[in-house]
Amino acid sequence: MSAERTAPPTIEEVTEVLSTVIDPELGSDVVSLGMIPRTEVSPEGRVVVEVRLTISGCPMRAEIKKMVEQRLLVHPGVTDVRLEWSEMDSDERSAAMSTARAAARDRAPETAIGQRCQVLAISSGKGGVGKSSITVNLAAGLAEQGFTVGVLDADIWGFSVPRLLGMSDRLDATEVDGRPRIIPNRRQIGSGVLEVVSTGFLVEESTALMWRGLMLTKAVEQFLRDVAWGDLDYLLIDMPPGTGDVQMGLARLLPRTSLLVVTTPATAAQRVAQRAADMAQRSFLPVLGVIENMSGFICEHGDFHPVFGEGGGQSLADAVEVPLLGSIPIEASVSAGGDNGEPVILSGLGSAAAALRSIVDQIVSSVAPPMGDDEQLDGCATKILAAFDDAFAAEDQRNLANTNSGSGTES
Repeated sequence: MSAERTAPPTIEEVTEVLSTVIDPELGSDVVSLGMIPRTEVSPEGRVVVEVRLTISGCPMRAEIKKMVEQRLLVHPGVTDVRLEWSEMDSDERSAAMSTARAAARDRAPETAIGQRCQVLAISSGKGGVGKSSITVNLAAGLAEQGFTVGVLDADIWGFSVPRLLGMSDRLDATEVDGRPRIIPNRRQIGSGVLEVVSTGFLVEESTALMWRGLMLTKAVEQFLRDVAWGDLDYLLIDMPPGTGDVQMGLARLLPRTSLLVVTTPATAAQRVAQRAADMAQRSFLPVLGVIENMSGFICEHGDFHPVFGEGGGQSLADAVEVPLLGSIPIEASVSAGGDNGEPVILSGLGSAAAALRSIVDQIVSSVAPPMGDDEQLDGCATKILAAFDDAFAAEDQRNLANTNSGSGTES
């Protein structure tokens, strides 16, 4: 007598198995990402799975196929597995990215950065575009408006933030809540304050740091986890140029980071900066805007000379589909302010300072406004609930009036 054949799995059992298949690129399971729109199981145990990829040429296709087949064929009732491939539309792709981003936030390791802090990484595709100068000027401008602003110099090899801010004290450490913490160097600006951490506070300015990728990532991780950051409104991160280990590490450690991309008008710089934006999007980090630096030279007669070309910033912004937040001209005051440790935005003089101040105003008002405190949030919730209570009370009054009116008519 032949052995009794095991019954094929149900659709629910197949879905449960598929929920253990993790997309290697997105980091979430294929079911929650909406990648499995259809499954079929025949009485003979043949399983058909439609896999909907984010793009038709997904490089992870072979890996996903292998994982799906391996997991399903383990079931004794499955005799064959066949995959059918399709491609997500734009809405499905956006939903999948949102799911992946939320999962990344849930999996993110604990850091010392408060949940109400707006995290902005100032990034570029190549060096020499003035990214660090932009970072310190935006940070100083935000502090001048009364915010508490952290500045993390993640350009471990090419640190320049200490000189640009005129700060040189060595970092100290103390015990906080039973564990040693690094104390950031602080600088008061108006009613606000800067809290600054950089490897430039640990070694001499002329010392070359010959660290490999893992050490770079660990340094950034320590700055995020082991620094006694205060109650920050903003954290501005001066990123190293390019798309390397630090960028990938930041996406893992602080997946709620948003990017501002710095470029110059030159086409070559714009094309390279686009790679930084592309990496951010692949890591599910939103790009909030583009800043064009060195847009041109304004001579003493007020004439504008586009020495590095024109249109690179707007071209990049159009390509990434984000706003061009501002174009900063070449002025001697910018360089002098950096050499003297006094960001030009604080002087309030010249076209460069005006352009930087305009970008700060956009950040505060619309691009990345401060999140507010619990009291403000509670106040909003209280107002909403009060509005509901008023609406329900008014409806009750109308219903009561209609009931009384109807009763009077019938009598």
